[in-house]
Formats: sequence, structure tokens, C-alpha cells
Amino acid sequence: MTKKILTAAGAVVALAAIIFCVHAIRTNDNSIIDVTEISDYEQTITETISAVSEFIDPAEPQPVTAEQTAADPGIAVPSAVTAAPSTTARTPESSTVKPAPSAPASTTAAAPKTTAAPASSTAASGTISNYEYAYAGFNPRYADLNVADWTLTLVNRDYILPEGFEPPELVRSVPSVSDSKLLDSRVAPHYNDMYQAAKKDGIILETVSGYRSYSLQRNNFENKISKYRNQGMSKIEATQKAATIILPPGTSEHNLGFAMDICSLEQSFENTAEFRWLKAHAEDYGFILRYTKEKQSVTKIIYEPWHWRYVGVENARKINASGLCLEEYLGKVS
Repeated sequence: MTKKILTAAGAVVALAAIIFCVHAIRTNDNSIIDVTEISDYEQTITETISAVSEFIDPAEPQPVTAEQTAADPGIAVPSAVTAAPSTTARTPESSTVKPAPSAPASTTAAAPKTTAAPASSTAASGTISNYEYAYAGFNPRYADLNVADWTLTLVNRDYILPEGFEPPELVRSVPSVSDSKLLDSRVAPHYNDMYQAAKKDGIILETVSGYRSYSLQRNNFENKISKYRNQGMSKIEATQKAATIILPPGTSEHNLGFAMDICSLEQSFENTAEFRWLKAHAEDYGFILRYTKEKQSVTKIIYEPWHWRYVGVENARKINASGLCLEEYLGKVS
């Protein structure tokens, strides 16, 4: 390209010199100068300059094709050829490489907001979207953990605890028994008082199952579903039946830390001295038989003579006197 620029520039200079000489000769000969001739000279000079400007004007660089390079090796100037690929290389880097990481980053950052929004709106409305056991007809609402009387917090198939819920503090239900089960620290002292009172009467209220974590409850529930599936039940049937015996995670009073399974997990427990003692004295310590024979259609849970729930002494006496189950007592029957 440099050679062509120099050649074109030389042509302009030579042409200008010829025009000047012709003009000078004619002037010295006192010849009449034809204006048309001068205009022709000027037009020629203008066209030549225009042609040269295409090579030297930096504002409009001319691309170098493979054909031009092959025809004229002088066009393939190293700096020009090198510059062109570098420009091409930067384009993908800026338009693909850099935006690509930033785009996923913003998408990822937005995801928590998208997730957080449904969570807050769900909490506000009390409903749960995409509940894992909705296929079986279960559609719980979030339990009210800010109820005025904490002892009446309702947790069941219709009222669920937030996933991963844990009581504020868990302690041994019977401090003198090293392997006694855990309960909410507000409930445990009352169980211990009942345990000690029963012990004086020759009754040992062994703690079989107290607080259960969310994950343990899920594991127990899923195992029960699998048991019924293996017996030939459909997934829906197995889940519905399992829920009458072991509640889904977050819907059990064991997850709340307010209930204790005592001495046995068999319905025959109702025929024992321990059960009779509980029926006669449990309310004096704030405990009620939560799942009775008479209220299975309301609680949706089988009769469990071993499951005793803390509601406070006053509430326990009122509930027992009314003959109502907790759902009925609270006016939350579904």
C-alpha cells in the first residue's frame, strides 16, 4: 500500500508540474489560454487527489482481501494484517466472554429474589405452594407460632411448621434419667413433675419418643409410605394411610417438642396401669390424650393411647371437661 501511495502522490506532483509548464510557455508566447483547458487540468488533478485520498484517509480504512494479497504482495503489510485479526479477537471477548459470566451472575442473583418473593407472600397468606404431599390431597397452611397462648399452638395435617423448624431450646424430659427423650424446655419441667408423681405411685412413665427433628419425621413418614407401597397400594393410597399413623414432616406435635409417646406404641397400652394413671392425673400436669377413639374422624389420626400432648393445666382441664379434641376446642376443624 505504501508503494501505491507514493506512486499516486508522485503522479499528482508530475501532473501539476506539466500544467504549470504549459501555462508558463503559453503565457510567454502571449498565447490566449483556453479556460476550458485549465478546467480540464483542474478536473484531472481533483480526480487524482481523490484517488490518492482513498489510500491515505485514516477515517475509512480499506479491507484487504485474500485476492488482493495474492495479486500484490505489497498490500499484505504485517501491521495491517495483524491489526485486523486482533480487532476480530476482541469482539468475541467483549460480546461473548465478558457478558456471559455477568449474565448468569445477574440471573443467579435474581433467583433468590424470585424465590424470596413467593416465600414471603406464602407466609403472608398462610398457604404453601408446591407442597410435596399435595398429590395425596394434603394442603396445609403454616402454623401460627405467635399465638397468644403458646401452649395451644396447633400443629396437624392442616397446620405445618416451617421446614427445618426447631424449638427454641430442647432439654431432657427427666433430668434424672440420662436417656430420657427431649422436649421443649418450657414443657419438660411439667413432664418431669408428672413422671416423679407417677413414680411415687409405683408407675414409671417411660419416655419412648419426644421431640423429633424435621428430617427424622420425614424419614419415618417416607418409610411408612414405602411399607404400604410394597403391599400393593398406589402412591396416593399409601401416603394417605401413612398419614393416619405417622404425620408428614412439620405436621407432628413431636416436631414441635410438645408431645411424648409414653411406655408403648401399641393400642393395648390402654389396658395398663400406666395408662389408667395418666387418664386420672395427666391433666393435673397439663397433658391431654391427644388422639382419642371418639375423635379419629376429626384428628384424622388413629387412636393412640400412648401420645400425650402438653397444653397447660387450665387448658387440659377445660378440654377434658368439654369432651372436645384440640381442633374442636380451638375451632379449627377442617
